[in-house]
Amino acid sequence: MTLQFFVLVAGVMGAAGVALAAAAAHAAPGAGLDSAAQILMVHAAALLGGTAAVAAGLTFRPLALAALIGFVLGTVFFAGDITLRAFVGNRLFPMAAPTGGSLLILSWLTLAVAAAVRMVRG
Repeated sequence: MTLQFFVLVAGVMGAAGVALAAAAAHAAPGAGLDSAAQILMVHAAALLGGTAAVAAGLTFRPLALAALIGFVLGTVFFAGDITLRAFVGNRLFPMAAPTGGSLLILSWLTLAVAAAVRMVRG
């Protein structure tokens, strides 16, 4: 998987976050879309930062790539579940939002470990 892929996905996530922020304000106020928008935009930036860290050699690559994949999947699960509930009335799958949130937490910790491993190994 190339780093350019993560930059592409970050762009899509950022755009989706802005669109959901607008929908939260106008189309479906009170449906929770504001939190989905926030997760999308924050993790789009995190995906860019993590990708840059990998490219700069600041992290242990295998762990950092796992963290980046976790950012994407966790965001899709969390924001996708909330968005589907707001607009369609169905869930992505049972416990998708909490699973996505947990995956995001784990991914942040994995990124920290990837940086620590790189620091120790030099």
